[in-house]
Parts: sequence; structure tokens; C-alpha cells
Amino acid sequence: MEHFYITLLLLFVSFVTLSLFVLFYKHRSNYSADNLPPGRPGLPFVGETLEFLSTGWKGHPEKFIFDRMAKYSSQVFKTNILGEPAAVFCGVACNKFLFSNENKLVTAWWPSSVDKIFPSSLQTSSKEESKKMRKLLPQFLKPEALQRYIGIMDAIANEHFASQWENKEQVLVFPLAKRYTFWLACRLFLSIEDPHHVSKFEEPFHLLASGIISLPIDLPRTPFNRAIKASNFIRKELLKVIKQRKVDLSEGKASPTQDILSHMLLTSDENGQFMTEVDIADKILGLLIGGHDTASAACTFIVKYLAELPHIYELVYKEQMEIAKSKSPGESLSWDDVQKMKYSWNVACEVLRLAPPLQGAFREAINDFIFNGFYIPKGWKLYWSANSTHRNPEYFSEPLKFDPTRFEGKGPAPYTFVPFGGGPRMCPGKEYARLEILVFMHNIVKRFKWKKLVADEKIIVDPMPMPAKGLPVLLYPYKS
Repeated sequence: MEHFYITLLLLFVSFVTLSLFVLFYKHRSNYSADNLPPGRPGLPFVGETLEFLSTGWKGHPEKFIFDRMAKYSSQVFKTNILGEPAAVFCGVACNKFLFSNENKLVTAWWPSSVDKIFPSSLQTSSKEESKKMRKLLPQFLKPEALQRYIGIMDAIANEHFASQWENKEQVLVFPLAKRYTFWLACRLFLSIEDPHHVSKFEEPFHLLASGIISLPIDLPRTPFNRAIKASNFIRKELLKVIKQRKVDLSEGKASPTQDILSHMLLTSDENGQFMTEVDIADKILGLLIGGHDTASAACTFIVKYLAELPHIYELVYKEQMEIAKSKSPGESLSWDDVQKMKYSWNVACEVLRLAPPLQGAFREAINDFIFNGFYIPKGWKLYWSANSTHRNPEYFSEPLKFDPTRFEGKGPAPYTFVPFGGGPRMCPGKEYARLEILVFMHNIVKRFKWKKLVADEKIIVDPMPMPAKGLPVLLYPYKS
């Protein structure tokens, strides 16, 4: 019997040793080609993922990029992120190359963990589902369509500030900004107006957003596990909304053109097929994430920078009050009003440069190609970084200085300012985000001045920037 256990132990040790050897060999073989970009792959399987993520957790996601740009190459270096051999592209030439070669040499890529959090009912990948969404969205997110949303956005902003900010000495800005943008998304995409109904989704969406780009460890209480559970909960709730809308449409209680949900239910594809309820729930889930999470980060950092820079606040206040004084009591903002908010938008753009909600994005090489003299193999993952240009003195003088005048006239050079990506995959909700941010700025500055309660509050990037304590501020309301 003793020999039997010794044999089992030896077999187990041999199996583990062989497995580690295969893993190590496979890891090294990914980097065996000639003329790859400089850099290092890190450890087998995990690569440099922990360094990549931890610099964000410490509030300096650009450090991972700039340290390697200085050590290896200012334009492209190799690494291993999320278990994949990868090349990180940095700078204007890289941005132009990637954005211009979409679906030619590169295509969108998400980690397999994203498909676990957003499983498609049609057994297709997140990439394929994203392509379908981009065909659906333009008619709802183009400027002509968005014009009719301004009054609704302003009404929701008024109600939000009246109920959540007014008559309070201090507030936490980040959760309130998320509440504002999420309420807007629910109202404009799903026609959900009841704040209590909206609040039911808030915490699950927070858990979902926190776990999208996290270590894919599906164990209890991990961010990844919580994100999967939150996704399943939200999908079930959305199915209830979809079923009720189908009834309302059949009974004439809902309009076919009132929002994107009605459009999805009533529009067939080129083969005459309609989307299933589960498929619609999947797409609405992605829309709600994209429609509120990035804008809420932008709104939060606008409040942060306006608190730190009173001279900038005064110029924004002057512009917004000129618009406010031109309105009669109870009159909502109009499209023309928003077009007058030029300085405010320059301020918002400078915030997006210094604290981009989207730190970067992944692509996948669909063919072998040569870039800048280096060989990029088919199947490698490519990561472009907003910070590689946003905080680079080569493209923005004194890059850490807050200067909205950078955006006057023609503004930054092409491919240097990329908070919404670029090329065919530029964020389709760019104009929608501009409107909700400007409506937020108008409604907050006409009501308050404010002061930060934590002078040097730490910023965490996970995967979007957020103040570690939620940005508590002391409010100083204007007398009406």
C-alpha cells in the first residue's frame, strides 16, 4: 500500500511538472518569432497583468505605459496582458495606424471574461454583438435625433439636483453623478421614469462595471463573480420590462418610436427575423453600461477640477448664467443653448484629456503585419493607450497643467485627443455624452459653488477613474 501512495505521489508530481513545462513552453513560443517589438512577456499565464492593473489601482495607469516607453520603445513594446501576448501601441502614429486599419489588419477584441459577464443568447461573441449594435444606434444618437432629448435631460437634471443635492450641506459627488447619468439612460433608452425603479438597478450596475476588467477568477466574493451575478440579475429585470413593453405596444399604450427598446422590438434584420426578448435584454444591458458609466466619471472629475480651479469655475459660471438668464421661468434648455456652451465644453474636454474614462482599448491582429519595423503576428492582442498622447509633452505642452484653451480654434492635432477612441470604432455615443455632461454642468454651476472636503483624495482607476472616497464636497448654494 505504501508503494501505491508513493507511485500516486510521483505521478502527481510528474503531471504538475509536465503541465508547468507545457505552460512555460507555450508562453515562450508566443515570443519566439524574429524582430518582435522590444519588451518582456512576464510570467507564464499572468504575464504583466498585475502590474498593468495595479498601476491603475494606485491611481497612475499611465505609469505602466510610460515606464515601458522609456525602457523599450516610445512607440510599441511587447508584453503579456490578461493571459495574451500583446503589443502596446503608443503615440499619434500608432493611433492613426490602428484606427485606420480597423477590419483590415486589426479588429476589436475583448477578454474572454467579458463574454462570461455579457453572455450572448445567440452564442456569438461580444465583438459580433457590438457590430450589430453599431448598426442600430446611429439613428438614435445622431445630432438630429438627440435634439429632442435636451428638454428631457434638463428636466431630469432639475429633478435630480432638487431631490439629491439641494438642502444638503455636503454630498458625495461620484455616486450622485452615476445616479444622474443612469437615470438619463433608463429614461431615454427604456422610458423608465420612476426613480425607485431606476434605483433598483444602481448597485448591480456598480458591481458589473467594477468587474468587467478584473482578474477572471470566478470564486465567491471576487469582483468577477459579483459582476456575473449582477449581470444575470439585471438581465432578468430587463426581461420583465421588455415583456411589459410588448404588451403596451400591442395595446397602443406605447409608441413605436418612443425609445430604442420599442425600435428593437419592432425592427427586423435583413432576413426578416426579429430579435428575441433575451437578445434585446443583452443589447440593452450593454447600452446602459456604455450610456452612463463613462459620462458619470467625466461629470465627477469636472466637479473635482472646478473645485480646485476657481478661475476656471468663474468662466464656466459666467457662460452658463448668460444662458440661464435668457430663459423664462420653467423654460428648458434647448439645442441652441447647448451650442453656446463652448467654453464649458472646452473645460470638459480638458477633463477628458487628464482623466479619460476610457484608458484605452484592445484590438486583435487579423493578419501578420510590420509596424515601425517590428513584426506583429496574427492573433496578437494590441492595446492603444489614451494617456500615451494625452499626458505626453510631445503633443500637449505642460501636459499636467489644466488648460481649456488647448481646445480653442482647431484644437489638438488629429489622433492626439482620443477619449472616445477613433476610426470606425469611435464611440457612437460621443454626442450623447457631450449633451448629458453639458446639461449637468449647467445645472450644477447655476445652483452651487463647492469645496472639496478631502484635499488630496486618491484617484483609483478600476477600470475607469474614480475618487477613492467618492469626492465629498461642501455645498454653497446660491440664493434664488
